[in-house]
Amino acid sequence: MSSEISIEALLTRRKKGHSLEAPFYTSEEIFKLDMEIIFGRHWLHVGVEPDVAEPGDVMVVDIGKTSVIVMRDDDMELRAYHNVCRHRGARIILQEKTSVGNLVCSYHQWTYGQDGELLFAEHMGSDFDRKCRNLKKVHIRSVGGLIFICLAEEAPEDIDRMAAAIEPYILPHDLKNCKVAKTVDLIEKGNWKLTMENNRECYHCVSNHPELTIPLFEYGFGFAPDGTNPKRMEHAAKYDALVQSCHTSWEAAGFPSREVERLTDTTGFRAERLPLDGAGEAHTKDTRSASKKLLGSITERKLGALSFWTQPNSWNHFMSDHIVTFSVFPLGPDRNLLRTRWLVHKDAVEGVDYDLNRLTEVWEATNQQDADLVEISHNGALSPAYEPGPYSPYTEPLVEKFTEWYVGRMAEHLLGKQAPVGVAAE
Repeated sequence: MSSEISIEALLTRRKKGHSLEAPFYTSEEIFKLDMEIIFGRHWLHVGVEPDVAEPGDVMVVDIGKTSVIVMRDDDMELRAYHNVCRHRGARIILQEKTSVGNLVCSYHQWTYGQDGELLFAEHMGSDFDRKCRNLKKVHIRSVGGLIFICLAEEAPEDIDRMAAAIEPYILPHDLKNCKVAKTVDLIEKGNWKLTMENNRECYHCVSNHPELTIPLFEYGFGFAPDGTNPKRMEHAAKYDALVQSCHTSWEAAGFPSREVERLTDTTGFRAERLPLDGAGEAHTKDTRSASKKLLGSITERKLGALSFWTQPNSWNHFMSDHIVTFSVFPLGPDRNLLRTRWLVHKDAVEGVDYDLNRLTEVWEATNQQDADLVEISHNGALSPAYEPGPYSPYTEPLVEKFTEWYVGRMAEHLLGKQAPVGVAAE
């Protein structure tokens, strides 16, 4: 970041309706602030309850330099701790996933119970107080089976509002009684904000996602009503009528579907169930369900796809037969990890009820296509010729919502401002 321009000045002069200035994507200094303020003080989507389905199951999640143990205790409660031994700081759990009785540090065998209490520490003397050396807790919360953690000492309380609004949408899909069929980690060569911005629009979909746009209507995330192509305008009008009809029938059947949007809340979120093209059942190349076993008590395959987004790092798709979750973890100003999970009914059998390639092929292709777009966007931001460009008011308003949220959260912590910052576009 140029020494002449402070981040406070960049936040204050941010032009609304435009992409961010280059340092927000390229600066090591701003990246460190992102990790401290955005990823250090907000609720982050890190996994799903089937990741730790049984008592003693453990999953390790790395958020920058912070390693977190997520585990299921013997009472089936979720717990989270910093993955740091209270002796000399060694990491306790070294595997990404494992199953344990107690948490034992391999260095000197300090042993912690599932409640985080130090149970055993040999050779420490009679005056050593074990109670002062329990594991440090991390806030953890399940929202309909999606696991969120917060690294701050005091977590934002508005996650309760998100849970109350969203759980009626996602609980019918019974995520807790699913299993993870596949997990893929993809390193994207670009700033994490570019990954999130790319996800928040479908302006690019028709020209870049041949697989995804088989089931996905291009009109679902914005369309310019300019009238230049009468046939497309007619299709858009038919799509709007289809959305209204589907919402009415789905909600009558007990599936909340209409948009709920609070993307600029501290714990920002959005959800909406939208119809799919073709058979209308799933994100597959033939638009039909990928698994024979439907989720929960669902009996209707043609439920479209429920999209659920959270700030700052996730999006998720819930269908009648499977769920796809996505979470983003920054690795540096120019790299991030996109973790994708595909979930099916826990009793579904691979090769009998579902074909793994058919289940995953659309989003595996789409993720790589998006990664390529993020890379060329990041490379462009490195150029001296880069300057913030205008968002489409028709196809990119949700990108602006993400950028507005990011700037607002940074400004509140750095400038003490809760009101929106930035200047209006000319």
